[in-house]
Amino acid sequence: QQAHSSSVRPQPVPPLLQTLQRYLTALEPLLPPEELEHTRGIVQKFGCPGGLGENLQRELIKRAKHSHNWISDWWVQWAYLECRQPLAVHSNPAISLPKRDFTDWRGQLVFASKLIAGVLDFKAQVDSGRLGVEYMRGQPLCMELFPQLFSSCRIPGPKHDHVIHYGRPRRGPAHITVVRNYQFFQLDVYNSDGTPLTESQIHAQLLRIRSQSWKTDKQPMGILTSEHRHTWGQAYTRLLRDKINKESVRLIEKSIFTLCLDSPVMRISDEKYSSRMAAQILHGGGTFSNSGNRWFDKTLQFVVGEDGSWGLLYEHATAEGPPIATLLDHVLDYCKKPDRMRAPLIPLPMPKKLYFYINSEIKWDLEMAKQNLDIASVWRRCCLRRNLNFQRFGKDFVKLLKLSPNSFIQVAIQLAYYRVIFDQSLMGQGIDRHLLGLKLQAIEEGLSVPRIFMDTAYGLATHWKLRTGQVPANTDSVMCFGPLVPDGYAVCYNPQQDHVHFSITAFNCCEETNAEKLALTLERSLHDLQELFQPTV
Repeated sequence: QQAHSSSVRPQPVPPLLQTLQRYLTALEPLLPPEELEHTRGIVQKFGCPGGLGENLQRELIKRAKHSHNWISDWWVQWAYLECRQPLAVHSNPAISLPKRDFTDWRGQLVFASKLIAGVLDFKAQVDSGRLGVEYMRGQPLCMELFPQLFSSCRIPGPKHDHVIHYGRPRRGPAHITVVRNYQFFQLDVYNSDGTPLTESQIHAQLLRIRSQSWKTDKQPMGILTSEHRHTWGQAYTRLLRDKINKESVRLIEKSIFTLCLDSPVMRISDEKYSSRMAAQILHGGGTFSNSGNRWFDKTLQFVVGEDGSWGLLYEHATAEGPPIATLLDHVLDYCKKPDRMRAPLIPLPMPKKLYFYINSEIKWDLEMAKQNLDIASVWRRCCLRRNLNFQRFGKDFVKLLKLSPNSFIQVAIQLAYYRVIFDQSLMGQGIDRHLLGLKLQAIEEGLSVPRIFMDTAYGLATHWKLRTGQVPANTDSVMCFGPLVPDGYAVCYNPQQDHVHFSITAFNCCEETNAEKLALTLERSLHDLQELFQPTV
Protein backbone atom coordinates (compact mmCIF):
# COMPACT_ATOMS: atom_id res chain seq x y z
CA GLN A 1 0.00 0.00 0.00
CA GLN A 2 2.93 2.35 0.61
CA ALA A 3 3.95 1.89 -3.02
CA HIS A 4 0.46 2.94 -4.03
CA SER A 5 0.54 6.13 -1.97
CA SER A 6 4.06 7.10 -3.06
CA SER A 7 2.87 7.43 -6.67
CA VAL A 8 0.37 10.12 -5.65
CA ARG A 9 1.57 13.70 -5.73
CA PRO A 10 1.49 15.57 -2.38
CA GLN A 11 -1.44 17.92 -1.84
CA PRO A 12 -0.31 21.52 -2.53
CA VAL A 13 -1.30 24.55 -0.47
CA PRO A 14 -3.23 26.97 -2.75
CA PRO A 15 -1.86 30.52 -3.16
CA LEU A 16 -3.15 32.76 -0.37
CA LEU A 17 -4.24 35.73 -2.50
CA GLN A 18 -6.05 33.42 -4.95
CA THR A 19 -8.09 31.88 -2.12
CA LEU A 20 -8.91 35.26 -0.56
CA GLN A 21 -10.06 36.68 -3.89
CA ARG A 22 -12.24 33.63 -4.57
CA TYR A 23 -13.64 33.94 -1.06
CA LEU A 24 -14.73 37.53 -1.73
CA THR A 25 -16.20 36.53 -5.10
CA ALA A 26 -18.20 33.78 -3.41
CA LEU A 27 -19.55 36.26 -0.85
CA GLU A 28 -20.85 38.75 -3.46
CA PRO A 29 -24.30 37.13 -3.89
CA LEU A 30 -24.63 36.56 -0.15
CA LEU A 31 -24.00 39.99 1.36
CA PRO A 32 -25.46 43.47 0.90
CA PRO A 33 -22.92 46.00 -0.47
CA GLU A 34 -22.09 47.67 2.86
CA GLU A 35 -21.45 44.33 4.62
CA LEU A 36 -19.38 43.10 1.69
CA GLU A 37 -17.24 46.25 1.85
CA HIS A 38 -16.71 45.71 5.58
CA THR A 39 -15.62 42.11 4.97
CA ARG A 40 -13.39 43.18 2.06
CA GLY A 41 -11.45 45.41 4.45
CA ILE A 42 -10.96 42.54 6.93
CA VAL A 43 -9.81 40.18 4.17
CA GLN A 44 -7.38 42.71 2.69
CA LYS A 45 -5.81 43.34 6.10
CA PHE A 46 -5.47 39.58 6.68
CA GLY A 47 -3.75 39.07 3.30
CA CYS A 48 -1.51 42.16 3.24
CA PRO A 49 2.29 41.68 2.86
CA GLY A 50 3.86 40.71 6.18
CA GLY A 51 0.41 40.27 7.73
CA LEU A 52 -1.07 37.45 9.75
CA GLY A 53 -2.36 35.57 6.71
CA GLU A 54 1.06 35.49 5.09
CA ASN A 55 2.65 34.13 8.29
CA LEU A 56 0.01 31.40 8.62
CA GLN A 57 0.41 30.54 4.93
CA ARG A 58 4.15 30.11 5.44
CA GLU A 59 3.51 27.65 8.27
CA LEU A 60 0.99 25.70 6.16
CA ILE A 61 3.58 25.33 3.41
CA LYS A 62 6.07 23.99 5.99
CA ARG A 63 3.44 21.54 7.20
CA ALA A 64 2.81 20.41 3.61
CA LYS A 65 6.52 19.58 3.15
CA HIS A 66 6.33 17.03 5.97
CA SER A 67 2.99 15.49 5.03
CA HIS A 68 1.52 13.81 1.97
CA ASN A 69 -1.74 15.68 2.54
CA TRP A 70 -1.49 18.69 4.83
CA ILE A 71 -5.26 18.99 5.41
CA SER A 72 -6.40 15.36 5.81
CA ASP A 73 -5.69 14.85 9.54
CA TRP A 74 -7.18 18.24 10.39
CA TRP A 75 -10.18 17.58 8.16
CA VAL A 76 -11.00 14.21 9.73
CA GLN A 77 -10.68 15.71 13.19
CA TRP A 78 -12.67 18.88 12.49
CA ALA A 79 -15.33 17.58 10.08
CA TYR A 80 -16.02 14.26 11.79
CA LEU A 81 -14.39 13.43 15.12
CA GLU A 82 -15.17 16.76 16.82
CA CYS A 83 -18.75 16.79 15.52
CA ARG A 84 -21.16 15.98 18.35
CA GLN A 85 -24.26 15.28 16.25
CA PRO A 86 -25.56 11.67 16.12
CA LEU A 87 -23.90 9.56 13.44
CA ALA A 88 -27.24 8.21 12.20
CA VAL A 89 -28.46 10.41 9.30
CA HIS A 90 -26.19 13.36 10.19
CA SER A 91 -22.89 11.71 9.29
CA ASN A 92 -22.99 8.06 8.21
CA PRO A 93 -23.81 7.63 4.49
CA ALA A 94 -25.86 4.65 3.33
CA ILE A 95 -25.91 2.92 -0.04
CA SER A 96 -29.03 1.09 -1.19
CA LEU A 97 -28.53 -1.47 -3.96
CA PRO A 98 -30.96 -3.11 -6.39
CA LYS A 99 -33.29 -5.61 -4.71
CA ARG A 100 -32.25 -9.26 -4.84
CA ASP A 101 -34.59 -12.04 -5.96
CA PHE A 102 -35.48 -13.53 -2.56
CA THR A 103 -38.36 -12.80 -0.21
CA ASP A 104 -37.72 -14.87 2.92
CA TRP A 105 -35.08 -15.65 5.53
CA ARG A 106 -33.74 -18.64 3.61
CA GLY A 107 -32.80 -16.53 0.62
CA GLN A 108 -31.52 -13.85 2.99
CA LEU A 109 -28.98 -16.21 4.56
CA VAL A 110 -27.85 -17.68 1.22
CA PHE A 111 -27.18 -14.21 -0.17
CA ALA A 112 -25.56 -13.02 3.08
CA SER A 113 -23.15 -15.97 2.90
CA LYS A 114 -22.15 -14.98 -0.63
CA LEU A 115 -21.81 -11.34 0.42
CA ILE A 116 -19.48 -12.22 3.32
CA ALA A 117 -17.33 -14.40 1.06
CA GLY A 118 -17.13 -11.59 -1.50
CA VAL A 119 -15.98 -9.03 1.07
CA LEU A 120 -13.34 -11.43 2.39
CA ASP A 121 -12.14 -11.99 -1.18
CA PHE A 122 -11.75 -8.22 -1.60
CA LYS A 123 -9.93 -7.97 1.74
CA ALA A 124 -7.47 -10.66 0.57
CA GLN A 125 -6.63 -8.52 -2.45
CA VAL A 126 -6.09 -5.46 -0.24
CA ASP A 127 -3.94 -7.35 2.28
CA SER A 128 -1.74 -8.96 -0.38
CA GLY A 129 -1.22 -5.71 -2.32
CA ARG A 130 -2.92 -7.22 -5.40
CA LEU A 131 -5.54 -4.48 -5.58
CA GLY A 132 -4.76 -2.36 -8.63
CA VAL A 133 -4.07 1.36 -8.29
CA GLU A 134 -7.08 3.43 -9.37
CA TYR A 135 -6.73 6.44 -11.66
CA MET A 136 -8.70 9.61 -12.37
CA ARG A 137 -7.91 11.57 -15.52
CA GLY A 138 -4.63 9.71 -15.84
CA GLN A 139 -3.50 10.51 -12.30
CA PRO A 140 -3.09 7.76 -9.65
CA LEU A 141 -5.37 7.92 -6.63
CA CYS A 142 -4.24 7.34 -3.06
CA MET A 143 -5.01 3.76 -1.97
CA GLU A 144 -4.24 4.19 1.74
CA LEU A 145 -7.89 4.15 2.80
CA PHE A 146 -8.56 0.59 1.62
CA PRO A 147 -6.80 -1.30 4.49
CA GLN A 148 -8.49 1.01 7.01
CA LEU A 149 -11.96 -0.09 5.94
CA PHE A 150 -11.56 -3.35 7.84
CA SER A 151 -11.31 -4.00 11.61
CA SER A 152 -11.75 -0.34 12.48
CA CYS A 153 -14.27 1.55 14.59
CA ARG A 154 -15.01 5.03 15.87
CA ILE A 155 -14.81 5.38 19.66
CA PRO A 156 -16.94 8.02 21.45
CA GLY A 157 -15.29 10.53 23.76
CA PRO A 158 -16.42 13.40 26.01
CA LYS A 159 -15.14 16.22 23.74
CA HIS A 160 -14.14 14.44 20.55
CA ASP A 161 -14.04 10.89 19.22
CA HIS A 162 -11.14 8.87 17.86
CA VAL A 163 -10.79 5.94 15.47
CA ILE A 164 -9.08 2.66 16.30
CA HIS A 165 -7.70 0.39 13.56
CA TYR A 166 -7.16 -3.22 14.63
CA GLY A 167 -6.51 -4.61 11.16
CA ARG A 168 -3.11 -6.03 10.28
CA PRO A 169 -2.74 -8.22 7.18
CA ARG A 170 -1.32 -11.26 8.98
CA ARG A 171 -2.32 -11.07 12.62
CA GLY A 172 -5.46 -8.94 12.55
CA PRO A 173 -8.89 -10.02 13.83
CA ALA A 174 -10.35 -13.14 12.20
CA HIS A 175 -14.04 -12.56 12.95
CA ILE A 176 -16.98 -10.48 11.81
CA THR A 177 -19.97 -9.36 13.87
CA VAL A 178 -23.41 -10.64 12.89
CA VAL A 179 -26.42 -8.94 14.46
CA ARG A 180 -29.95 -10.30 14.26
CA ASN A 181 -32.98 -9.67 16.43
CA TYR A 182 -30.91 -7.00 18.30
CA GLN A 183 -28.41 -9.68 19.36
CA PHE A 184 -24.72 -9.64 18.44
CA PHE A 185 -22.59 -12.66 17.54
CA GLN A 186 -18.90 -13.22 16.91
CA LEU A 187 -18.46 -15.26 13.74
CA ASP A 188 -14.94 -16.51 12.96
CA VAL A 189 -14.56 -16.41 9.17
CA TYR A 190 -11.19 -18.15 8.77
CA ASN A 191 -10.21 -21.79 9.22
CA SER A 192 -7.32 -22.75 11.50
CA ASP A 193 -4.97 -22.79 8.48
CA GLY A 194 -5.83 -19.16 7.66
CA THR A 195 -8.06 -19.88 4.65
CA PRO A 196 -11.42 -18.09 4.58
CA LEU A 197 -14.57 -20.09 5.21
CA THR A 198 -16.40 -21.23 2.09
CA GLU A 199 -19.89 -19.95 1.32
CA SER A 200 -21.44 -23.21 2.52
CA GLN A 201 -19.48 -23.04 5.78
CA ILE A 202 -20.60 -19.43 6.32
CA HIS A 203 -24.18 -20.40 5.51
CA ALA A 204 -24.11 -23.21 8.10
CA GLN A 205 -22.84 -20.74 10.71
CA LEU A 206 -25.53 -18.16 9.85
CA LEU A 207 -28.17 -20.86 10.34
CA ARG A 208 -26.72 -21.50 13.79
CA ILE A 209 -26.85 -17.79 14.59
CA ARG A 210 -30.49 -17.64 13.50
CA SER A 211 -31.35 -20.54 15.78
CA GLN A 212 -29.64 -18.80 18.72
CA SER A 213 -31.26 -15.39 18.17
CA TRP A 214 -34.81 -16.24 19.28
CA LYS A 215 -34.10 -15.78 22.97
CA THR A 216 -35.99 -13.21 24.99
CA ASP A 217 -33.14 -10.90 26.10
CA LYS A 218 -33.70 -8.47 23.27
CA GLN A 219 -32.44 -5.16 24.65
CA PRO A 220 -31.40 -3.17 21.55
CA MET A 221 -27.88 -2.31 22.69
CA GLY A 222 -26.99 -0.92 19.26
CA ILE A 223 -29.41 1.97 19.76
CA LEU A 224 -26.97 3.50 22.25
CA THR A 225 -24.68 4.26 19.29
CA SER A 226 -27.39 6.41 17.67
CA GLU A 227 -27.19 9.00 20.47
CA HIS A 228 -25.62 12.45 20.52
CA ARG A 229 -21.88 11.81 20.73
CA HIS A 230 -21.47 13.39 24.17
CA THR A 231 -24.37 11.35 25.57
CA TRP A 232 -23.08 8.12 24.02
CA GLY A 233 -19.56 8.89 25.26
CA GLN A 234 -20.82 9.03 28.85
CA ALA A 235 -22.91 5.87 28.43
CA TYR A 236 -19.91 4.14 26.78
CA THR A 237 -17.79 4.80 29.88
CA ARG A 238 -20.51 3.36 32.13
CA LEU A 239 -21.01 0.37 29.84
CA LEU A 240 -17.33 -0.59 29.83
CA ARG A 241 -17.05 -0.66 33.63
CA ASP A 242 -18.41 -4.20 33.48
CA LYS A 243 -15.97 -6.89 32.27
CA ILE A 244 -18.59 -8.78 30.20
CA ASN A 245 -19.73 -5.59 28.47
CA LYS A 246 -16.16 -4.52 27.77
CA GLU A 247 -15.35 -7.84 26.11
CA SER A 248 -18.50 -7.72 23.96
CA VAL A 249 -17.93 -4.11 22.87
CA ARG A 250 -14.27 -4.78 22.03
CA LEU A 251 -15.21 -7.79 19.88
CA ILE A 252 -17.67 -5.61 17.94
CA GLU A 253 -15.08 -2.86 17.51
CA LYS A 254 -12.31 -5.26 16.42
CA SER A 255 -14.42 -7.26 13.97
CA ILE A 256 -13.55 -7.09 10.28
CA PHE A 257 -17.03 -5.68 9.55
CA THR A 258 -20.62 -6.05 10.73
CA LEU A 259 -23.45 -7.90 9.00
CA CYS A 260 -26.98 -6.78 9.92
CA LEU A 261 -29.68 -9.39 9.24
CA ASP A 262 -32.82 -7.24 9.26
CA SER A 263 -36.35 -8.39 9.89
CA PRO A 264 -39.10 -7.60 7.32
CA VAL A 265 -40.50 -4.08 7.26
CA MET A 266 -44.01 -2.86 6.53
CA ARG A 267 -45.06 -3.31 2.89
CA ILE A 268 -45.54 -0.06 0.98
CA SER A 269 -46.21 0.95 -2.61
CA ASP A 270 -43.60 0.21 -5.27
CA GLU A 271 -43.31 3.95 -5.93
CA LYS A 272 -41.97 4.62 -2.43
CA TYR A 273 -40.08 1.34 -1.99
CA SER A 274 -36.59 2.57 -2.96
CA SER A 275 -36.83 5.59 -0.65
CA ARG A 276 -38.08 3.41 2.20
CA MET A 277 -35.27 0.88 1.74
CA ALA A 278 -32.62 3.61 1.63
CA ALA A 279 -34.04 4.99 4.89
CA GLN A 280 -34.01 1.51 6.47
CA ILE A 281 -30.32 1.09 5.71
CA LEU A 282 -29.55 4.63 6.85
CA HIS A 283 -31.10 4.40 10.32
CA GLY A 284 -32.95 1.10 10.73
CA GLY A 285 -36.45 2.54 11.02
CA GLY A 286 -36.65 3.03 14.79
CA THR A 287 -36.68 0.96 17.96
CA PHE A 288 -39.61 -1.21 16.83
CA SER A 289 -37.97 -1.94 13.50
CA ASN A 290 -34.25 -2.55 12.88
CA SER A 291 -32.37 0.34 14.55
CA GLY A 292 -31.26 -2.08 17.27
CA ASN A 293 -29.51 -4.07 14.53
CA ARG A 294 -26.87 -1.37 14.04
CA TRP A 295 -23.60 -0.33 15.66
CA PHE A 296 -23.31 3.10 14.07
CA ASP A 297 -19.67 3.57 15.17
CA LYS A 298 -18.53 0.60 13.07
CA THR A 299 -16.70 1.54 9.86
CA LEU A 300 -18.44 -1.06 7.65
CA GLN A 301 -21.95 -2.41 8.13
CA PHE A 302 -23.62 -4.52 5.46
CA VAL A 303 -27.41 -4.75 5.73
CA VAL A 304 -29.44 -7.63 4.27
CA GLY A 305 -33.23 -7.68 4.74
CA GLU A 306 -35.56 -10.67 4.45
CA ASP A 307 -37.42 -8.99 1.59
CA GLY A 308 -34.40 -8.89 -0.73
CA SER A 309 -33.31 -5.36 0.17
CA TRP A 310 -29.63 -4.83 0.90
CA GLY A 311 -26.98 -2.18 1.15
CA LEU A 312 -24.12 -0.74 3.13
CA LEU A 313 -23.78 1.80 5.91
CA TYR A 314 -20.38 3.28 6.71
CA GLU A 315 -18.77 5.59 9.24
CA HIS A 316 -17.33 8.60 7.45
CA ALA A 317 -14.22 9.40 9.52
CA THR A 318 -12.42 6.38 8.02
CA ALA A 319 -14.30 5.56 4.81
CA GLU A 320 -14.94 7.62 1.69
CA GLY A 321 -17.26 7.05 -1.27
CA PRO A 322 -14.75 5.93 -3.96
CA PRO A 323 -13.16 3.06 -1.96
CA ILE A 324 -16.64 1.95 -0.87
CA ALA A 325 -17.81 1.94 -4.51
CA THR A 326 -14.77 -0.16 -5.50
CA LEU A 327 -15.55 -2.63 -2.71
CA LEU A 328 -19.20 -2.91 -3.76
CA ASP A 329 -18.27 -3.40 -7.43
CA HIS A 330 -16.01 -6.29 -6.40
CA VAL A 331 -18.72 -7.86 -4.22
CA LEU A 332 -21.31 -7.59 -7.01
CA ASP A 333 -18.95 -9.26 -9.49
CA TYR A 334 -18.22 -11.98 -6.93
CA CYS A 335 -21.93 -12.60 -6.39
CA LYS A 336 -22.35 -13.43 -10.08
CA LYS A 337 -19.94 -16.35 -9.80
CA PRO A 338 -21.10 -19.83 -8.71
CA ASP A 339 -19.69 -21.27 -5.48
CA ARG A 340 -17.27 -23.97 -6.58
CA MET A 341 -15.50 -24.42 -3.26
CA ARG A 342 -16.39 -27.60 -1.42
CA ALA A 343 -16.74 -27.17 2.30
CA PRO A 344 -14.05 -29.01 4.31
CA LEU A 345 -15.42 -31.75 6.52
CA ILE A 346 -14.16 -29.99 9.63
CA PRO A 347 -16.54 -29.17 12.49
CA LEU A 348 -16.71 -25.46 13.13
CA PRO A 349 -17.03 -23.90 16.59
CA MET A 350 -20.43 -22.47 17.46
CA PRO A 351 -20.61 -18.71 16.80
CA LYS A 352 -20.22 -16.86 20.07
CA LYS A 353 -23.14 -14.80 21.33
CA LEU A 354 -22.04 -11.48 22.85
CA TYR A 355 -23.68 -10.81 26.20
CA PHE A 356 -24.31 -7.53 27.98
CA TYR A 357 -24.89 -6.95 31.67
CA ILE A 358 -27.54 -4.25 31.96
CA ASN A 359 -27.66 -2.54 35.35
CA SER A 360 -30.04 0.29 36.26
CA GLU A 361 -27.73 2.97 34.79
CA ILE A 362 -27.40 1.21 31.44
CA LYS A 363 -31.14 0.51 31.44
CA TRP A 364 -31.74 4.25 31.85
CA ASP A 365 -29.27 5.04 29.05
CA LEU A 366 -31.11 2.61 26.78
CA GLU A 367 -34.53 4.05 27.57
CA MET A 368 -33.30 7.58 26.86
CA ALA A 369 -31.70 6.47 23.60
CA LYS A 370 -34.95 4.77 22.52
CA GLN A 371 -36.93 7.88 23.38
CA ASN A 372 -34.56 10.17 21.49
CA LEU A 373 -34.66 7.93 18.44
CA ASP A 374 -38.42 7.48 18.34
CA ILE A 375 -39.84 10.76 19.64
CA ALA A 376 -37.33 13.52 18.86
CA SER A 377 -35.28 11.35 16.58
CA VAL A 378 -33.12 12.37 13.65
CA TRP A 379 -34.76 9.78 11.46
CA ARG A 380 -38.33 11.05 11.91
CA ARG A 381 -37.12 14.50 10.90
CA CYS A 382 -35.33 13.21 7.84
CA CYS A 383 -37.32 13.11 4.65
CA LEU A 384 -36.25 10.60 2.03
CA ARG A 385 -39.29 11.47 -0.03
CA ARG A 386 -37.73 10.96 -3.41
CA ASN A 387 -35.04 8.81 -4.93
CA LEU A 388 -35.01 10.26 -8.43
CA ASN A 389 -34.07 7.94 -11.28
CA PHE A 390 -33.57 10.38 -14.16
CA GLN A 391 -34.05 8.35 -17.36
CA ARG A 392 -33.88 10.98 -20.12
CA PHE A 393 -30.07 10.89 -20.47
CA GLY A 394 -26.89 9.94 -18.64
CA LYS A 395 -23.19 10.70 -18.76
CA ASP A 396 -22.80 9.55 -22.39
CA PHE A 397 -24.93 12.49 -23.60
CA VAL A 398 -22.88 14.99 -21.58
CA LYS A 399 -19.60 13.56 -22.90
CA LEU A 400 -20.86 14.04 -26.48
CA LEU A 401 -21.10 17.74 -25.62
CA LYS A 402 -17.43 17.58 -24.55
CA LEU A 403 -18.42 18.53 -20.99
CA SER A 404 -17.74 16.96 -17.61
CA PRO A 405 -20.77 14.91 -16.44
CA ASN A 406 -20.02 15.85 -12.82
CA SER A 407 -19.90 19.59 -13.62
CA PHE A 408 -23.07 19.33 -15.73
CA ILE A 409 -24.98 17.63 -12.92
CA GLN A 410 -23.64 20.14 -10.36
CA VAL A 411 -24.96 23.02 -12.49
CA ALA A 412 -28.35 21.29 -12.71
CA ILE A 413 -28.45 20.83 -8.92
CA GLN A 414 -27.51 24.46 -8.30
CA LEU A 415 -30.09 25.67 -10.81
CA ALA A 416 -32.77 23.52 -9.14
CA TYR A 417 -31.75 24.80 -5.71
CA TYR A 418 -31.86 28.41 -6.93
CA ARG A 419 -35.31 27.87 -8.41
CA VAL A 420 -36.62 26.29 -5.21
CA ILE A 421 -35.47 28.96 -2.73
CA PHE A 422 -34.38 31.90 -4.98
CA ASP A 423 -31.29 32.40 -2.92
CA GLN A 424 -27.87 31.55 -4.33
CA SER A 425 -25.88 30.62 -1.24
CA LEU A 426 -23.32 28.42 -2.93
CA MET A 427 -19.56 28.55 -2.65
CA GLY A 428 -16.85 26.53 -4.28
CA GLN A 429 -13.48 26.65 -6.00
CA GLY A 430 -11.90 24.58 -3.24
CA ILE A 431 -11.37 27.55 -0.94
CA ASP A 432 -13.08 26.17 2.16
CA ARG A 433 -10.32 23.69 3.11
CA HIS A 434 -7.59 26.32 2.65
CA LEU A 435 -9.43 28.84 4.84
CA LEU A 436 -10.05 26.13 7.44
CA GLY A 437 -6.35 25.25 7.39
CA LEU A 438 -5.36 28.89 8.01
CA LYS A 439 -7.81 29.04 10.93
CA LEU A 440 -6.57 25.78 12.48
CA GLN A 441 -2.94 26.81 11.98
CA ALA A 442 -3.60 29.95 14.04
CA ILE A 443 -5.27 27.87 16.78
CA GLU A 444 -2.38 25.37 16.76
CA GLU A 445 0.08 28.24 17.28
CA GLY A 446 -1.92 29.45 20.29
CA LEU A 447 -3.04 32.65 18.56
CA SER A 448 -6.44 34.27 18.89
CA VAL A 449 -8.81 33.23 16.11
CA PRO A 450 -8.10 35.75 13.28
CA ARG A 451 -10.76 38.39 12.72
CA ILE A 452 -11.53 37.11 9.21
CA PHE A 453 -12.97 33.94 10.78
CA MET A 454 -14.96 35.82 13.44
CA ASP A 455 -16.67 37.90 10.78
CA THR A 456 -20.38 37.11 10.28
CA ALA A 457 -19.68 36.67 6.56
CA TYR A 458 -17.51 33.62 7.29
CA GLY A 459 -20.28 32.04 9.34
CA LEU A 460 -22.75 32.68 6.52
CA ALA A 461 -20.41 31.32 3.84
CA THR A 462 -19.78 28.11 5.79
CA HIS A 463 -23.44 27.43 6.56
CA TRP A 464 -23.68 24.69 3.94
CA LYS A 465 -27.29 24.63 2.81
CA LEU A 466 -26.55 22.31 -0.09
CA ARG A 467 -24.50 19.16 0.53
CA THR A 468 -23.75 17.22 -2.64
CA GLY A 469 -21.71 14.18 -3.51
CA GLN A 470 -21.00 12.15 -6.63
CA VAL A 471 -20.48 8.44 -5.92
CA PRO A 472 -20.09 6.76 -9.31
CA ALA A 473 -20.47 2.98 -9.36
CA ASN A 474 -20.91 0.26 -11.95
CA THR A 475 -24.36 -0.59 -10.61
CA ASP A 476 -27.66 1.18 -9.99
CA SER A 477 -26.82 1.95 -6.38
CA VAL A 478 -28.14 4.99 -4.53
CA MET A 479 -26.20 6.62 -1.71
CA CYS A 480 -28.00 8.82 0.79
CA PHE A 481 -27.01 10.99 3.73
CA GLY A 482 -28.58 13.79 5.71
CA PRO A 483 -28.17 17.57 5.26
CA LEU A 484 -25.35 19.35 7.10
CA VAL A 485 -27.64 22.04 8.54
CA PRO A 486 -31.29 22.02 9.68
CA ASP A 487 -32.43 24.21 6.76
CA GLY A 488 -30.39 22.42 4.13
CA TYR A 489 -30.55 19.72 1.48
CA ALA A 490 -28.37 16.72 0.69
CA VAL A 491 -28.14 15.45 -2.88
CA CYS A 492 -26.11 12.41 -3.87
CA TYR A 493 -25.89 11.10 -7.42
CA ASN A 494 -24.60 8.13 -9.38
CA PRO A 495 -24.32 8.85 -13.13
CA GLN A 496 -24.76 5.88 -15.46
CA GLN A 497 -24.38 5.73 -19.26
CA ASP A 498 -27.99 6.57 -20.10
CA HIS A 499 -29.52 7.61 -16.78
CA VAL A 500 -28.63 9.17 -13.41
CA HIS A 501 -29.64 8.07 -9.90
CA PHE A 502 -30.24 10.79 -7.30
CA SER A 503 -31.16 10.73 -3.63
CA ILE A 504 -32.52 13.98 -2.15
CA THR A 505 -32.98 14.50 1.58
CA ALA A 506 -34.23 17.35 3.76
CA PHE A 507 -35.44 17.65 7.34
CA ASN A 508 -39.21 17.63 7.81
CA CYS A 509 -38.94 20.03 10.74
CA CYS A 510 -37.86 22.85 8.41
CA GLU A 511 -40.67 24.63 6.57
CA GLU A 512 -38.21 26.15 4.08
CA THR A 513 -37.06 22.82 2.61
CA ASN A 514 -38.93 20.14 0.72
CA ALA A 515 -37.12 17.14 -0.75
CA GLU A 516 -40.01 16.23 -3.06
CA LYS A 517 -40.12 19.74 -4.51
CA LEU A 518 -36.35 19.83 -5.07
CA ALA A 519 -36.47 16.43 -6.81
CA LEU A 520 -39.15 17.61 -9.24
CA THR A 521 -37.32 20.88 -9.85
CA LEU A 522 -34.05 19.04 -10.44
CA GLU A 523 -35.75 16.88 -13.06
CA ARG A 524 -37.01 20.03 -14.81
CA SER A 525 -33.58 21.68 -14.61
CA LEU A 526 -31.93 18.68 -16.26
CA HIS A 527 -34.55 18.80 -19.03
CA ASP A 528 -33.92 22.53 -19.52
CA LEU A 529 -30.15 22.05 -19.76
CA GLN A 530 -30.64 19.32 -22.33
CA GLU A 531 -32.86 21.64 -24.36
CA LEU A 532 -30.24 24.37 -24.11
CA PHE A 533 -27.55 22.18 -25.66
CA GLN A 534 -29.76 20.07 -27.93
CA PRO A 535 -32.98 21.96 -28.71
CA THR A 536 -35.83 19.94 -30.14
CA VAL A 537 -36.93 20.86 -33.66
